[in-house]
Amino acid sequence: MRVIAVILTKNEARHIADCIASVAWADGVLVSDSFSEDETVPLAQAAGAAVEQRTFEGWAVQRNGSLDSAARMGADWVFFVDADERSTPELAGEIRVVTGTRPEAGWSVPRYNFIAGKQVRHGGFYPDYQMRLLRVGKARYDLSRPVHEVVELDGSEGFLQNHLIHYNYDTWAQFHAKQRRYGAMEADILAQRGIRPRPHNFVLQPLREFRRRYLTLEGYRDGWHGLKLASLLAYYYGFYPYWVLMKRFRSTE
Repeated sequence: MRVIAVILTKNEARHIADCIASVAWADGVLVSDSFSEDETVPLAQAAGAAVEQRTFEGWAVQRNGSLDSAARMGADWVFFVDADERSTPELAGEIRVVTGTRPEAGWSVPRYNFIAGKQVRHGGFYPDYQMRLLRVGKARYDLSRPVHEVVELDGSEGFLQNHLIHYNYDTWAQFHAKQRRYGAMEADILAQRGIRPRPHNFVLQPLREFRRRYLTLEGYRDGWHGLKLASLLAYYYGFYPYWVLMKRFRSTE
């Protein structure tokens, strides 16, 4: 079974060489770059990866395009890894076993998440399973979910035991910048569904998200870090998309 590791990039010069080194066990590495403006592409090429460039049209579109490219490279399986993630030797060994012996169409991988220098173990950040190991021809991404994408499998799902290491954000400034981008994408999804913001959305949605993160998913067990994350994600997932949507409606009136 031939496994190709795929890395989606946009201005990932800081991470790309270390990420590629962590998946050197794979039978090939494909970097799908969205026209980076830094040294991502030459660094990836120097590290031995194949590089393609495609205009970014949403995460689901990018991943489906990469699945097709990996298939043309002779992949039986595709292992998606983000540039700020690292594979481990233990995970590599497990992947070799399951791709050679198991019938599942896709495998989810648990992650250790590090945010602003601290490993976060609660609030939805652990085990944080991600569907990343996909059998070619048996998996596609749902194009209706351009962010927080969803895999549709023609077959069953398995769960790996070994972890990816995810260096989510070095600083809180990085966290805020990415969440604003995600929030704008979620506003696009709401608009496509014909949803208009209502006053209660700005109160109930953030409260639900905070309760889910802090209480149901036990974010409180991460102390101050957990409280800060639950509060910020309540804002960015519960309030911000509706705020963006409301401003768009007002600008067209």
